[in-house]
Amino acid sequence: MNYDVVVIGSGPGGYVAAIRCAQLGFKTAIIEKYDTLGGTCLNVGCIPSKALLDSSEHFYNAGHSFAKHGILLENLKPDMAQMIARKNEVVSQTCAGVKFLMDKNKITVHHGIGSFIDKNTIQVAGKEGNQTLTTKYTIIATGSKPSTLPTVAIDKKRIITSTEALTLTEVPKDMIIIGAGVISTELGSVYGRLGTKVTMIEYLDAVIPFMDRTMGKELQRSLTKTGVSFKLSHKVTAVTNLGDSVEVKAQDAKGVEHTFTAEYCLMAIGRKPYTDGLGLDKIGIQTDKRGKIPVDKHLQTGVEGVYAIGDVIDGAMLAHKAEEEGVFVAETLAGQHPHINYNLIPGVVYTWPEVASVGLTEEQLKEQGTPYKAGSFPFRALGRARASMDIDGVVKILADKQTDEILGIHIIGPRAADMIAAGVVAMEYRASAEDVARMSHAHPTYMEAVKEACLAATDNRAIHV
Repeated sequence: MNYDVVVIGSGPGGYVAAIRCAQLGFKTAIIEKYDTLGGTCLNVGCIPSKALLDSSEHFYNAGHSFAKHGILLENLKPDMAQMIARKNEVVSQTCAGVKFLMDKNKITVHHGIGSFIDKNTIQVAGKEGNQTLTTKYTIIATGSKPSTLPTVAIDKKRIITSTEALTLTEVPKDMIIIGAGVISTELGSVYGRLGTKVTMIEYLDAVIPFMDRTMGKELQRSLTKTGVSFKLSHKVTAVTNLGDSVEVKAQDAKGVEHTFTAEYCLMAIGRKPYTDGLGLDKIGIQTDKRGKIPVDKHLQTGVEGVYAIGDVIDGAMLAHKAEEEGVFVAETLAGQHPHINYNLIPGVVYTWPEVASVGLTEEQLKEQGTPYKAGSFPFRALGRARASMDIDGVVKILADKQTDEILGIHIIGPRAADMIAAGVVAMEYRASAEDVARMSHAHPTYMEAVKEACLAATDNRAIHV
């Protein structure tokens, strides 16, 4: 079978790349090793975790804030099996949506493991035997898998990854989570809200350590209110399955060893590129020391006609980053001149309050020696936040000290994930803090906090604080 473009992997990067290629007139095929399309994001990542985050948030609010609203309930308890069933339904519908898009755009889907025979020939090993595809261009979009520590063996029973954490049908009494990053805090939120005693053990000295430190401090404070505890600056040295529980040993910053026990240990220290079985060596592609595929400014590998996008290449492991790269490669193949501003790809943590960020952090600006000014505004000062009882959080604006151009926007608060899009637009058009401060923002809304933070960044002019 001959194609113009073959995409290996059907996650957000892969299926979006395939759709854009088809739109541009390329005869396109996509290879997926699993029975369902959508990759990690749709099956065991973004979508199922958000489904459980929403379910657990409803449960938590029912038990902690409904009475304040005048809504009285009795005998409240979580039905974990139903939560998982609903999550599975959301996943199924979303994956079916991708299949619909493949059919709509006349993209041929091959299920099986795709591996290179040469740069223009790919073998697909599936349930029905082997198929050989020939192609002018190939886009590698095979994504990533959970990382672990050299001293920790994942048994998928008591020592689990995010994949297994999304399928538990009973609420654990307690859970130890190794890591305090995005995946850790999101899944920690899910189980903490449902009543699990959650302890997060983090090697670094902050929660969500790669975001602006103000965001991490605020998130830690908020999650602590729900009963989640944190052991920062702790190095995990051993994890042992004891049968019906898990024992975790970790050293603190002074080298003192501590022992923790719980029903489950969730390993959530990040993800690593997944390139197993691709046969990259057959076409002369070598991964770097982190397992990533080197690419040039056009996202082409060292082999002409072979491109790579998403989690298998350098940069943040984000579904929307992979999507942008998929479109970028498709349009490059069509002779267009697309562009990606990696500095303006937002990052989001879907806890409650949500955390969202775009641009540079205060720590990065200090490291670069860039003169800047900062303005902040707390959500508790907003009428809209008080009305919804979502008063935790803050908006932080970082602007160039001389030009007033916005260099970073960091939000922890209600609907931050949606609010950050306005920040991306402002920064894409190189708006100043003064520009945003002088725009009318509807009242009462959460977005007023952004306006007020911009006012604070310009001569400390915030009105409502």
